[in-house]
Amino acid sequence: MKKVFIDGREGTTGLLIYDRLADFEGIELLTLSEEERKSTAKRREMINSSDITFLCLPDDAARESVSLVENDAVKIIDTSTAHRTLPGWAYGFPELSRAYRFAIASGSRIAVPGCHASGFISAVYPLVASGAVGRDYPFVCFSVTGYTGGGKKMIAQYESCTDSSLDAPRQYATAQQHKHLKEMKAIPSLENEPVFCPVVANYPRGMEVTVPLIPRLLDKKLTAQDVCEILSQNYDSQPLVTVLPYTGENASLSADTLAGKDNMVISVEGNDDRILIVSRFDNLGKGASAAAVQCMNILLGNPEATGLVI
Repeated sequence: MKKVFIDGREGTTGLLIYDRLADFEGIELLTLSEEERKSTAKRREMINSSDITFLCLPDDAARESVSLVENDAVKIIDTSTAHRTLPGWAYGFPELSRAYRFAIASGSRIAVPGCHASGFISAVYPLVASGAVGRDYPFVCFSVTGYTGGGKKMIAQYESCTDSSLDAPRQYATAQQHKHLKEMKAIPSLENEPVFCPVVANYPRGMEVTVPLIPRLLDKKLTAQDVCEILSQNYDSQPLVTVLPYTGENASLSADTLAGKDNMVISVEGNDDRILIVSRFDNLGKGASAAAVQCMNILLGNPEATGLVI
């Protein structure tokens, strides 16, 4: 029986992880009362009594929680932005490569990817790692997400229906300083951060992340079918990431197709002059809580889709 503590259980991601683990075989959930969860001493006690602690906290609070670890055996799975590009932390996207999977399985500090970053990196990492696209390519990313990605405050804002301006999709982070940009550059080893256009829309769950690719800007000839084959080979036999066959046909792609699911579907659209790589998933699933539980499963030697919905 493994003891698991969720520090920040009251947040959106923490609640979903708790719900997934409540009836999880072989797991004992350590919990604190409403009063106790505000006590640093009680949180320290729970963290150091656990085998695995999930951090579902703002960045500064996540850093504080890591500083409370005194038991070398405790493994940390952090869903915040705080540690995603730091040395000594495994990046929690095992499908990227065997090295990423091994780092999770053998690690004690794991950083769960950001939701927008998951979509971008899923498209870009295999292309750069294979040498098909250079690290200096000027990537652009357009991402549409449901409002639950903004946490409790944004959920309440949308669901109260008091502001008519929320009816239309809203682009944000227009100063190009979104907190996911750092990992979007670092994990695929890009020379520059992409131009990033995130949009939040008036629907609860689901993401659609699109990365355009212009072959005439590449040093090597690359067709849409080539891109699809590179992605398919990289994610071959992965239970949570599927690459659809390239068709070249016009398609209507909904951002909430995988709402309530924990997997990711990647498709290559467009033509040989203008290619679109589209990654769809649930911002609260593979974009957050499901990715965290997947990492826990790998740590524990469980089938990685245990407790997840595909």
